[in-house]
Amino acid sequence: MSAPRGGPVLSLDTLVRLGRGLRAPGPVLRLPVPEGMTAPLGCDAVAMPARLGHRVMTRLPRVGCVYADGTHWWWLVPADSDQALEWPAPAQYATGAVVPDAGRLPELVHRPEGTLPYTPPIPLYLALCRVTGTAPSWSRPVSA
Repeated sequence: MSAPRGGPVLSLDTLVRLGRGLRAPGPVLRLPVPEGMTAPLGCDAVAMPARLGHRVMTRLPRVGCVYADGTHWWWLVPADSDQALEWPAPAQYATGAVVPDAGRLPELVHRPEGTLPYTPPIPLYLALCRVTGTAPSWSRPVSA
């Protein structure tokens, strides 16, 4: 048998987006963009343990919307901020700013001035690498 010809060709980006669209059934809690703000680039979130939150915040030139609960701080970033970045453990990347395994939404603890809710992802990534003692992925040796 031969493969059908003329069918749609899906790029890797399309396959990744389709895979991200698959979710377990049940209620989905998504961090909201505060009223009066816009998210023209879409929203994802980076979660980190609460014990790291303040240390990361003090290292950032600009802080967007930050949400917190008793165990994590959640930072809104533009969608697809995980492309080509390996966020260091114990951070968790949340596509669509979905808060997994939460009974309620975390509380907004920081709102920036202006209309954009984002923390710039590269400074956030570098600050998180710094406080976790992790080398940024682009500075690690490449094995053959």
